[in-house]
Amino acid sequence: MTGEQGMTGDQGTTAGQGTGTGGEGAPGTAAGRRVRVVLVDDHRMFRAGVQAEIGETARTGVEVVGEAADVDQAVTVITATRPEVVLLDVHLPGGGGVEVLRRCAPLMTSADQPVRFLALSVSDAAEDVIGVIRGGARGYVTKTITGTDLVASIFRVQEGDAVFSPRLAGFVLDAFASTDAPPVDEDLDRLTQREREVLRLIARGYAYKEIAKQLFISVKTVESHVSAVLRKLQLSNRHELTRWATARRLV
Repeated sequence: MTGEQGMTGDQGTTAGQGTGTGGEGAPGTAAGRRVRVVLVDDHRMFRAGVQAEIGETARTGVEVVGEAADVDQAVTVITATRPEVVLLDVHLPGGGGVEVLRRCAPLMTSADQPVRFLALSVSDAAEDVIGVIRGGARGYVTKTITGTDLVASIFRVQEGDAVFSPRLAGFVLDAFASTDAPPVDEDLDRLTQREREVLRLIARGYAYKEIAKQLFISVKTVESHVSAVLRKLQLSNRHELTRWATARRLV
């Protein structure tokens, strides 16, 4: 896996600690531990990459028992396979990761074998992190995480720990330390989840081709999303868009 979507650097942390994945092999395999996992992501190529990174059970201890590309598929597969951990993308057709969590809530509280969720997303936006954690996910890591650290994070979530990429933990602490609900941004609410993704990448200076590669969409689709964002926000160009996003701390 390569590029922004590859699992190449971001390390998960648990309760403020690093994953601690030194030594040979993946965490848990020496003790013969196993964990059953379902992959939920609407990009087939990304699912294949994750499978290649972590799915060699004899080496990693991870057994991928199912995959899904949208909300309905995810609920069906998770209910049928009852995995111990679900790797869940935030932005999915059919309502997003939060909808999967809502519909799978009874499985998360099962006394026999609770299903635990670990968000794995390209997004590092505070609103996305807080949304899935409020929905019941046990952690949130970004797609820059290494395969070894992802395996470590999966085992820790299986054990009931909370796991976050380092800078994302602060979002959660800030959100739950405050009793005030975050203000509603009516302008931002006009945008779809995909338009928000494109907005953030444009504001960070990515070229259309780079955005297309990262989101697994065509350059024409990127252009269409940018046009829609500019129209909905009543902005004229990407420079105004960048200022708008920066002012709202979306970058």
